[in-house]
Amino acid sequence: MLTRRVFLRGSAIAMAGFGSAPRWLARAASTGQGKRKILVAIFQRGACDGLNVVAPFGEKRYYELRPSIAIAAPTTGAIWMGGSAGGGAAAGRAVPFNGNGANAIDLDGHFGLHPALQPLKELWDKQQLAIVEAVGSPDPSRSHFDAQDYMESGTPGKPSSDGWLNRALPPAGPDGSPLRAVAVGSELPRTLRGERPAIALNNAAQFQTGNQEATTIIEDMYATTPDARLGRTGRDAFAAMKTIQAINREPYRPSNNAQYGLAGELGRGLQQIARLIKADAGVEAAFAEIGGWDHHSNENPQLSNLLRQFGWGLAAFYADMGDRMEDIVVVTMSEFGRTAQENGNGGTDHGHGDVMMALGGPVRGGKVYGAWPGLEKEQLYEGRDLAVTTDFRTVLGELVRGHLGQKNLAQAFPGFEMGEGLGLLKT
Repeated sequence: MLTRRVFLRGSAIAMAGFGSAPRWLARAASTGQGKRKILVAIFQRGACDGLNVVAPFGEKRYYELRPSIAIAAPTTGAIWMGGSAGGGAAAGRAVPFNGNGANAIDLDGHFGLHPALQPLKELWDKQQLAIVEAVGSPDPSRSHFDAQDYMESGTPGKPSSDGWLNRALPPAGPDGSPLRAVAVGSELPRTLRGERPAIALNNAAQFQTGNQEATTIIEDMYATTPDARLGRTGRDAFAAMKTIQAINREPYRPSNNAQYGLAGELGRGLQQIARLIKADAGVEAAFAEIGGWDHHSNENPQLSNLLRQFGWGLAAFYADMGDRMEDIVVVTMSEFGRTAQENGNGGTDHGHGDVMMALGGPVRGGKVYGAWPGLEKEQLYEGRDLAVTTDFRTVLGELVRGHLGQKNLAQAFPGFEMGEGLGLLKT
């Protein structure tokens, strides 16, 4: 009889593709692959306009500050026509049918999703999508580079060479998976740099060193180096490469008709992460990014296009993961928000407070979190930006502690006193 345990043990040997399964994979197979908590971080590089991503349509001041780019308030009886991904969030085709197609999607009578984020409404209704408003870094920098470094390192105002997500992971044991921390991209982001092994995959299908002869020579060089850390890095890289190559021998078919193709580069990145998770490759933390949010002019069409990819990407990942989403949390962030008032070019400039999202089975969704500061002149940060009332580390810290199980938050976020938290997680 082919039991799950027998199947997994055989799969471990087949997946390894180099004589015998690595110890981490063999151990997982022998125990039936227990549930693993996974945190996926998505960075929106360029400073996204949170005030139009989740519009405060209940505030008259919002429309006074943005006469030409504000998202229209929801209309009664709006109808959405289109397909769905099946088995979860809408990830097929959807088109607005509400007059001009530019109305916000009502969440709670005060805040509304940008219309391009329609695929996420089902997650909100299922209470698996949470939104945090007026969130960001306490550091006042409006420099993209500085603010991104601070947020990725988890140390506002104090640049660090390693990242919060790397520090949030427990130390890697001798049987740890070389794919426990994975980033999609050409280089490892600061978020995952540090003492814990992590790897960057620009394209998993091309994750190789060249011909077999060159591979053998390079692998031998790493194996014989007197530098222990370099040797470990080399061994992890080759173990990861061989495992990924073995996984790639089988064609990948997303579950539940998930449509990653609608989400551009972000969709391709999330599909690679999904494939590794579903192959039980030992992923505990993953990172993906989507750039292009710096809209100083002609914001509306650019933002709509990006949010369409962003929404479809998240919805496709959710649908593809199916029941596995019970053990996965996805969190999104951007380095800072945009000015509350539009500029003379139909855009916005560098601001302060922004919006973050968390989604997944463990998330207590269907709610907007954070203290809303208001948009009146005296309520704005420096008279121009949405004020930050929730430190981004409060959001990340709650997920690190409550989901990944890292109780020592001082390790992940040095010098930060988190306090009670927002209650983003069910348990």
